[in-house]
Amino acid sequence: MAAKKKSKLGLIVGIVAIIAIIGAAAGGGKDNNDLKNDTSDVSTMSQSSITTSGNSNDDLDKGSKETKPNTTADTNDNDTEERSDVSKEYQNALKSAETYSSVMHMSKAAIYDQLTSEYGEKFPADAAQYAVDNLDADYNANALASADNYSKTMHMSKAAIYDQLISEYGDKFTESEAQYAVDNLDADYKLNALETAKTYQDNLAMSKSAIYDQLISEYGEQFTAEEAQYAIDNLP
Repeated sequence: MAAKKKSKLGLIVGIVAIIAIIGAAAGGGKDNNDLKNDTSDVSTMSQSSITTSGNSNDDLDKGSKETKPNTTADTNDNDTEERSDVSKEYQNALKSAETYSSVMHMSKAAIYDQLTSEYGEKFPADAAQYAVDNLDADYNANALASADNYSKTMHMSKAAIYDQLISEYGDKFTESEAQYAVDNLDADYKLNALETAKTYQDNLAMSKSAIYDQLISEYGEQFTAEEAQYAIDNLP
């Protein structure tokens, strides 16, 4: 009987010990709610970090956009200041020069003379000089246009057109501009000689021999001998 009592007592003590150990283990750990709260805290911290990082990138983008210089506005302001520095007299001289170049195809020297002429625009010399210095003109093209006009309306020879273009009493183009013009002019000089010969015949009642001499004269029309002969051969 004593042995059985000791055996039961030992069993009870063992069970109590096991329950105590389990209770201690349970008491030292966290329950499910605590774990959930910890997980929630970690998630909140991660989202806060992501939001902060996103705001920083936006701030950098805004900063880079705000620091770009407004170069277009500065350029326009400079252009306005430059125009305001030019007097109205100078501006008007330039406008007149542009018209003489684009409409009448005049040379640089002829434009200057027209601007300053007492029978022309009467601009002061400094205003006229400003105009021709700042004029955007293609004088080779102007010379060619003038040459084309002389050929079509006055039926001039190649040599006569060249002399007229460079003459100080004519168009006042440079020699290189005049040469460009006659080299690039699309003209039929034989027909020009014939039209000129008809004028002499009809208006001045000249003989064919006299007409031929006038056509080839260096003081006259300056056609070549071949061009002049073509004209005489085709007169009525």
